[in-house]
Amino acid sequence: MATTSSLSLSCVSTTLAKKLINVPHSHELTPPPTASPAAIDSITCTRESTSGKESDCKRRLLLLGIGALATSLVPVSPLLAAEAAEVPKGFEAFVDLEDGYSYYHPLNWVDFDFLGHDSAFKDRVFSIHNCRVRFRPTKMKDIKDLGPIDEVVYNLLNHVYNAVTQIPTVYNVEERNIDGRNYYFFEYRFTSPNYSSCSFANITIANGRYYTMIVGANERRWKRYRDQLKVIADSFRVFDI
Repeated sequence: MATTSSLSLSCVSTTLAKKLINVPHSHELTPPPTASPAAIDSITCTRESTSGKESDCKRRLLLLGIGALATSLVPVSPLLAAEAAEVPKGFEAFVDLEDGYSYYHPLNWVDFDFLGHDSAFKDRVFSIHNCRVRFRPTKMKDIKDLGPIDEVVYNLLNHVYNAVTQIPTVYNVEERNIDGRNYYFFEYRFTSPNYSSCSFANITIANGRYYTMIVGANERRWKRYRDQLKVIADSFRVFDI
């Protein structure tokens, strides 16, 4: 999870630059100062262990323009730079260079700690209205190694994501291939006696890791904000590290 940093480029360590970039919508970017060449449904699981220094770096964001990316200490691929330049209005890009993934989230959302997850952002008022990403090691090479999408989704919703009292309903299931990488994308609802929630899930395998993004809200807010939440889920990408 990350908190906004006001550090100047000249003070940014190499470790921090490799970890996180937060890129605003392109309409809001301002030209960066010239830099010298020497001068960037809840699941509980065991969090990957990191040193205290690395953990601190994971919780800090750099607010940079596209120009700053070009002069950063760490090379940024043309693909990432292009995606950052195409961030929809009202969103900003979260890019984790160290762990190999990126996504968009609304500008007014804030980062927070979500148990067992590597990053998470939420609405300032309604914490149930949120997105989060986690990953775990795997020897598999592709999400299809888990099995056919229908079987995978059924197993996740009935044996992994749900609580005992929750009844799952699947609304949409899609296989996607983006830049040569396969993703399983699905929309679902959990209903219990006193509460209902809806979510998008986007899962993939890369870098020896099984990545999961969940974007969700309670059913009442889902009806109003579904399109916004889908932008977040659709934007999730994993890249080689």
